[in-house]
Order: sequence, then C-alpha cells, then structure tokens
Amino acid sequence: MPVKTLASCLLLFSLAFLSCRGRFTHANRVIVIQPLGDFSSAQSELVYRQLSKINPGIIVRSAIPIPAATYYPPRDRYRADSLIKYLSSRFGHADTVIIGLTSKDISATKNDIKDWGVMGFGYSPGNACVVSSFRLSKANQQEQFYKVAIHELGHTQGLPHCEEKTCFMRDAEGGNPLNEEKDFCPACKSFLKSKGWRLK
Repeated sequence: MPVKTLASCLLLFSLAFLSCRGRFTHANRVIVIQPLGDFSSAQSELVYRQLSKINPGIIVRSAIPIPAATYYPPRDRYRADSLIKYLSSRFGHADTVIIGLTSKDISATKNDIKDWGVMGFGYSPGNACVVSSFRLSKANQQEQFYKVAIHELGHTQGLPHCEEKTCFMRDAEGGNPLNEEKDFCPACKSFLKSKGWRLK
C-alpha cells in the first residue's frame, strides 16, 4: 500500500476512534444522586424521575450523614464548597456527576462576601454539585428544587450563568426568581445537547 494511502487510512481511523470515544463518554455518563442527612427519600425519588428525562444513567444512593467538617458554626450552615470536595473525592469519575441533596442551609464565598447563603452550588466545569431545599418557596418547592438541581448540573457541564430571564441558567443574584424560569434558552440547550443531554 502506498505511503500516502496508508497515512490517509490511519488518519481516518484515528478520527473515527476519537468520534466513537466521544459518543461513548456521553452515552455512559452517570448522574449519582446522593441524599445528605435527613433529606426526604420521596423527594430524592422525584429528582430521580425528573433527571431521568435528560440522562438515562441515574443512580440514587442511600443517604449518608453530612460530614461534620463541612459545618460552619457562626451561621449554622454547611459550606457548599466543602460538600462538593467531599462528594467529588468520594465518588469522582470522568463520566460521573454527583449531585448532593440536602434540606440544610448551605453557603459559599461570593466575591468579597465570605459566607453567602445559596440554593445550590456547582463548579463550572466540575463533577459534583450540591442543592438545598432550605431557601425554596414552600408553595412549589418540588418544582423549584428541580430547577436548582438542573441549574447546578448545567454548571458542571461548563455552562455559565445566562442573561435570559426565563432560562434555567439565570443567576439568582441573591433572590429567588425560579418561578420565572421556564426552560433552557436555545443557546444553553444546544450546548447541553452537544454534551449528550436528551433535551426536547
């Protein structure tokens, strides 16, 4: 076989392999739902059913105690960044995203504010995030909780905050605008579809 033909074949094979490898990674992504402390098993099941619509691989683990080292006594809160580090070190894997679920108040550092209360927190990109029901509206808590969960999962995939007011990736900016959020905007949706999410 001529050298040029051989080189072309090798190039095509390499591209095909990398392409298949990318699809394999997306197709086998697993979302691990990890309830923390006394988080409701019924609510964990609801999150499982909702997230199954965007990703076929979902694992719900049994609840584990909230690590004592993540507690912040001055504000009676748990540090979201510490929770993420704990979850990532415990379950971290290239094709795994871990989402911790809690009913406790959580916080993170924001700009020059050391302890900023948040509904959820996730690194962009990253392989772990955490969501809390503590600051959500009691009237429609289940719907709001899902919106926060999918927002933080979006961050783990590399999505930043979005300026569209009805997009799930909107920045809460210290408030609770969840009732105004309806879906991912076209740009955010296209990005997540490229990551293998099954969005309509």
